[in-house]
Amino acid sequence: MMFLLLVFLFTLIIIVALIYNSFISKKNMAEKAFATIDVMLKKRFDLIPGLVETVKGYAKHERETLEKLIEIRATSTKNISNDEKIRLGIESAPLMTKLLALSENYPDLKANQNFLNLQKNLTEIEEQISAARRAYNAAVTDFNNSCEMFPGNLFAMLFGFNKKSLFSITEDEKINKHLNF
Repeated sequence: MMFLLLVFLFTLIIIVALIYNSFISKKNMAEKAFATIDVMLKKRFDLIPGLVETVKGYAKHERETLEKLIEIRATSTKNISNDEKIRLGIESAPLMTKLLALSENYPDLKANQNFLNLQKNLTEIEEQISAARRAYNAAVTDFNNSCEMFPGNLFAMLFGFNKKSLFSITEDEKINKHLNF
């Protein structure tokens, strides 16, 4: 009888450990996916100085856009929260679009090799950011499902795991906008 009790307790401990490790693994996958978004946003922010310098001579009347982009980049280099990083990424996207759309009004800018290279790099980074967002949301959905589904929800409460927020866009970003290069 004592042997059966020990086997039962050992099995229970193993099951709890496996479930706990599963939560840790899923949480870490979500954090890794967010880190990828963070890296892509950093790449985007690193393009800003070159883009601003290239456009500066052509678009003096776009000073406000240029200054706002420089301010966003400066903020992005500080030690800020993940939510703040996401906000800056969302805030910078339409400004970058506006800046790149200027090439339509300035044929010389449109032909500038540096500007064309920056456009190409930005397009690639935007695609990578989009893919990273999808991966993050998939990882968070997996983690959240574990936190909400039985019996995982009981263990999530026991171990203090809470749902994570999905990466979502603002209403303004839902409007279909196209870049014209």
